[in-house]
Amino acid sequence: MPRFGELEAAIMEVVWSADKAITVREIRDRLARDPAPAYNTVLTVTEILYRKSWLVREKHGKAFRYWPAANRDDYTARLMDEALDSAEDRTAALVHFMETMTPEEMAEVRRALNAAEKAGQGSVHTTGRSPR
Repeated sequence: MPRFGELEAAIMEVVWSADKAITVREIRDRLARDPAPAYNTVLTVTEILYRKSWLVREKHGKAFRYWPAANRDDYTARLMDEALDSAEDRTAALVHFMETMTPEEMAEVRRALNAAEKAGQGSVHTTGRSPR
């Protein structure tokens, strides 16, 4: 899974930050860019994100309203999973990554793992993907 392109990332930030489903016009108006991209450009990239299943939409009058299909943490987890899949030794790569974590982050990981173990899940994610 490739990272979002620059405009894709900006659109996702707007949608993730919105407190409700929003239209392409609202997305364009909220983009922090000067000059703002053309409406058709924002529409095209928003539709691409919808086809990639990052956005959900519903018809609202003549326009569609969009909202995220997954949150920022889900996106980050997918990127991490993809990166680990590219490693020759997935476990070694994960251990190396964890060695860069702060003590506070490590404590959070331990808490999450303990909670997952107590729940009998063996996994702490909620994306619906099966754990490796």
